[in-house]
Amino acid sequence: MGGFDFSNHSRNAALHAQGFPLPTATSTGTTIVGCLFDGGVVIAADTRATSGPIVADKNCEKLHFITPQIWCAGAGTAADTEFTTSLISSNLELHSLSTGRQPRVVTCMTMLKQHLFRYQGHIGAYLVVAGCDPTGAHLFTVHAHGSTDKLPYVTMGSGSLAAMSVFETAWKGNMTRQGAVDLCSEAIKAGIFNDLGSGSNVDVCIITPEKATLLRNHITPNEREKKMRDYRFKKGTTAVLNQKIITRADISKYVTVHELDDGTPVAAEKMDVDT
Repeated sequence: MGGFDFSNHSRNAALHAQGFPLPTATSTGTTIVGCLFDGGVVIAADTRATSGPIVADKNCEKLHFITPQIWCAGAGTAADTEFTTSLISSNLELHSLSTGRQPRVVTCMTMLKQHLFRYQGHIGAYLVVAGCDPTGAHLFTVHAHGSTDKLPYVTMGSGSLAAMSVFETAWKGNMTRQGAVDLCSEAIKAGIFNDLGSGSNVDVCIITPEKATLLRNHITPNEREKKMRDYRFKKGTTAVLNQKIITRADISKYVTVHELDDGTPVAAEKMDVDT
């Protein structure tokens, strides 16, 4: 049967009853997913970037280039995901030049987890690594502390529970390319409409042994509709109830004047006013 193993649930509940604290969940404010299909792998992400409760960017790009056949979806701190993936991309290019071979996906995953483990979670990058190499198509998750998973379909970010519900319902083995794209898109849409940290559009990247295809804004479920009315008002529409003019002479009486030791009055620094 498909799905994941929850056999440790009872053990965790028993440990918690004995006083062991449960691990704290980190809110990453994103929905990213990945799914294997017959012949390749698909990853997808939403496009909302948040700064606390503020939507900082409605159409940011969370799918990062590593190599022509390896891409990465990032959740967490935007700068950390951007620079971490850029660093590993550079290292893999050097590795490829020195060995003369196409880099393996597991090599990328190993470099990422060793780098993140070194910083013990202080680099807030939660990544879905996907790609194709001579050994086939691969899909990994890499957490900020360096732990990894290898699964046929994955979700990460604050909208991961909503996205996982779609995968648990509709995923099946040996999916077609279009079926995997549609399933990942529906999973991202579930995160967009059920998680406040996720929103805007759906980006998809399809990776096969031949090439990787990035579908930027593959689905735009939140297009802004045209306003029903024009809210620009003519000059003079709002009445002026009161008008007061303050002259330079009026302002001068508010300028502080102090005296020197001999009693000579000296004006303080004057305010710049329009004449």
